[in-house]
Amino acid sequence: MADSKFKTTELSDPQFGMDGLRFITVKTPNLKGRGDLCVFVPKGENLKDLPIVTLLHGVYGSAWIWTMKGGAHQTTQRLIDEQKIKPMILAMPSDGLWGDGSGYLPHSGLDFEKWIAEDVPAAVIENIPEASADSPRFIGGLSMGGYGALRIGAKYANRYRGISGHSSITELNQMALFVEEPLSAYFQTEERDESVFFTLKDNQASLPPLRFDCGADDLLIEHNRELSALLTQHNIKHIYEEFEGGHQWEYWQTHLVDTLLFFDKTTR
Repeated sequence: MADSKFKTTELSDPQFGMDGLRFITVKTPNLKGRGDLCVFVPKGENLKDLPIVTLLHGVYGSAWIWTMKGGAHQTTQRLIDEQKIKPMILAMPSDGLWGDGSGYLPHSGLDFEKWIAEDVPAAVIENIPEASADSPRFIGGLSMGGYGALRIGAKYANRYRGISGHSSITELNQMALFVEEPLSAYFQTEERDESVFFTLKDNQASLPPLRFDCGADDLLIEHNRELSALLTQHNIKHIYEEFEGGHQWEYWQTHLVDTLLFFDKTTR
């Protein structure tokens, strides 16, 4: 399209799709190449300006994983059918496919952060008629994706109506629990920019509604407890919840419901 943000765009043909899923590939300078996203569009007629929920995956994953390991599209359609939430679009991008995980940070000459904050919403708005520039935007994620959602949601707070994280990495050094790439590859110019707490604190005045949760048996549980305590200490409004479970898809599949209900409340 002549006014597209992207040099090239490929959109899957709906006649070959299923369960409301679409696939988009765009070429963007932020990745110096192509980026993929899986999009869920709910059933219904005359739907417009639907909320766009960006869901970020964890290490080792890609654009398909929220649907094909977590059934995110089925959960969303079920909640819509049960009239527990209004119709919403899910945008589920890859993280840029760098190493075991990009961390959704700018590094290595690529800007994985702007890929999420700028390119993903633009790709949805350009290609999905049910979305528009007036669509409310939300961001959530799991593990590394929770780290990305909390950081990006805070840094670009004026673009999002809500933020949610599941089993989130809260400091860059926790990436070492999962990836083989050296932490030095992820370092930012400002060390504060590597911390969820400091990113939230630095943008405290403009933060949208914020929640995060973690499983009691998760290897990141103490880090999430510490983050909540720091936010409380500094009067940063948030919801923090703990549930049974560990760092696994059964947990994330279950508690995606909490994220979607939370986001829906801000649109009513």
